Amino acid sequence: MSVKTWFITGASKGFGREWAEAALERGDRVAVSSRTPGAFDELVKTHGDAVLPIQLDVTDRAAVDVAVRHAVDHFGQLDVVVNNAGYGLFGMVEEVSERQARDQLDVNLLGPLWVVHAALPHLRAQGSGHIVQVSSIAGVFSLPGLGIYHASKFGLEGFTASLAAEVKDFGIKVTLVEPAGYATDWAGPSAVQADRLAAYDDFRAGMRRPAGARGEPGATRAALLELVDTDEPPLRIFFGKGPLDVIKAEYAARISEWERWDAVSQAAFGV
Repeated sequence: MSVKTWFITGASKGFGREWAEAALERGDRVAVSSRTPGAFDELVKTHGDAVLPIQLDVTDRAAVDVAVRHAVDHFGQLDVVVNNAGYGLFGMVEEVSERQARDQLDVNLLGPLWVVHAALPHLRAQGSGHIVQVSSIAGVFSLPGLGIYHASKFGLEGFTASLAAEVKDFGIKVTLVEPAGYATDWAGPSAVQADRLAAYDDFRAGMRRPAGARGEPGATRAALLELVDTDEPPLRIFFGKGPLDVIKAEYAARISEWERWDAVSQAAFGV
């Protein structure tokens, strides 16, 4: 198998760090990015020139362009682009401030868009490449208390599905990875909490919390490598136990509701 060159955002911890280490350990080359200075010192110490550390805020479009071009100039090509940078925003829709909402969409939705914009000219020129968008089970169904986070992931899913069709003829593959609950700090230090309104206290107290064990981020290494190595990767793939059953029930409920209201829907057409 030939050596692959990767560009991974949000690679200082969590999934991004796991996947960077997995790629490097098998002999690939990786441009790793994070907002945190010095986040990759240990990786460079261990893997030397196979690592290109980049300090990057994905909300800065000009900086994204520079970072991607730097990776291409340094390694000569890009084979796998992983949009992993992101964080959770917790709060009822009414509780989320304008700044919090804009910041969430800037990182989780527009950040991946800017990376895609920067990478596509290079991928088109070489006639190959694989863009991996890290979405979530939260990109295909919704729970209360995460509305704007859901909006960012639903948006990512939407433009990525269009993107996959648009770039297929250029030899570029696109995949949405949709993880379930994992033991990352997504709901911990990386998360943002909206100020709570007392009006939602009773509702919040009665909210059901997701049950079950949280997955091990390191267990996704082999799955991600298999995904980028296959000739025909899926557009969407869940990582973790449980999402498929949840989504089967979710989509069955949607179809049932649409069917119940179909007569009204058709009457609304007018002809």
